[in-house]
Amino acid sequence: MNKYIDIIQNEGITTEIVQSMISDHKDEHDRMKKLYSRYKSETEGVPILERTPFKFNISEKEQIQRIDDKVNNRLANSFDAEVVDTKVGYMFGHPITYEFDDQRDPGTVSPTKELIDTFNLRNHVEDEDSELGKMAAICGQGARLVYIDIDGQERIKNLNPWQVILLGDNISEPVYSLWYYKDYKGNLAAEFYDETYIYFFKSNDKGELSFEKQQVHTFDFCPLFGLANNKELMGDAERVLTLIDAYNRTLSDASNEIEQYRLAYLVLKGMGADEETLANLKKTGILELMDETDDVKYLTKDINDSLIEHHLDRLEENILRFAKSVNFGDEQFAGNISGVAMKFKIMALENKCITLERKMTATLRYQFKVLFSAWAKKNLVKQDDYLKVWFGFKRNLPVNILEEAQATAALKGFVSEETRLSLLSFVDDVQFEMKRMQEERDSEETVDLDEVDEDDKPQ
Repeated sequence: MNKYIDIIQNEGITTEIVQSMISDHKDEHDRMKKLYSRYKSETEGVPILERTPFKFNISEKEQIQRIDDKVNNRLANSFDAEVVDTKVGYMFGHPITYEFDDQRDPGTVSPTKELIDTFNLRNHVEDEDSELGKMAAICGQGARLVYIDIDGQERIKNLNPWQVILLGDNISEPVYSLWYYKDYKGNLAAEFYDETYIYFFKSNDKGELSFEKQQVHTFDFCPLFGLANNKELMGDAERVLTLIDAYNRTLSDASNEIEQYRLAYLVLKGMGADEETLANLKKTGILELMDETDDVKYLTKDINDSLIEHHLDRLEENILRFAKSVNFGDEQFAGNISGVAMKFKIMALENKCITLERKMTATLRYQFKVLFSAWAKKNLVKQDDYLKVWFGFKRNLPVNILEEAQATAALKGFVSEETRLSLLSFVDDVQFEMKRMQEERDSEETVDLDEVDEDDKPQ
């Protein structure tokens, strides 16, 4: 797709280029859309849900009636959703903290930090960050747009990644971006972004795309950017989809076998049955055996349940292993295990989250680069101050508060107070906590003269 960068720089953005970009993006669009449909367990997204019974080629002359194609259980096991939700809950269960380093006195909050906090509150950033990380884990990438609302406030919103084309070597800092979607009439619409303008395109009822208008977006950089799940832009479950499909088929077929027990053939040994006898059997359920060698039984297939169970266990183990996920409901997480032991058990998940953490740090830093370019025009900040914004990630795990308190107490005097407080899992905003601690110290140092004995008052 990066071939369009030179074309746009030489020719400018045109309707033909937009249509060509959307056409070339179709394979990626379909891939990401299918991954999201699969995450939602929609029929068109999960192969097992579209499976039809196997049809045997039996001629009309043959007096044979099949019963083993009557049952078609389609059991979808959402391992892909479990892999994504486990990662999102582990990584974003505690919201990302936003700090601004302006070297102020401990316990004081700078106007820039207050500006960032207000922006985060207005935009519900905790939820937006979690959803952005979720879409990246599902589709391999997420997309976010910074814009100005009707009140003149800077806002953000996440876009469906399959509707976004990002041009550049790094999707977190794109040169150009295109967002295409269907409007309320079902017609194609597109918005092209560069470092200065938004170009609007819209199609008519005949599907003909045309240029509508352009407007300034007030930022100094492209405001539509992406979040990469990894360098390859792959979803967390993409590598194990075939294993999940195998698990679905095996479990569905095993369920079919169990249900087909009630459709087994009836074997009459040493006796025959005419149409009248079979009709009476269906009504009464009784057969009369005239000879001691006569016998009646059902013909059923033996099911090797241990083989099936072993096969399913191996598939589940490989799914979680190659997706670098864990099952927190497993017995190995039962009991009061130490924090170090827990970290060893989730090492693969942690390594995967570290990759996304670094990618998200780059994306958020670019986001504030865009925001600070607008705030600088309002004389609220300096444009390069975005480099002083830092992001804190804290994993969501069961914690031992006593163990944390003992560890942080042992560090007193060896590290800064800010670093010491950041190690406590229940402290989400270190700066706010330090401010409250300073207020408590100030109140303790203040003496009310009305409460002092008369003899102790100065003469």
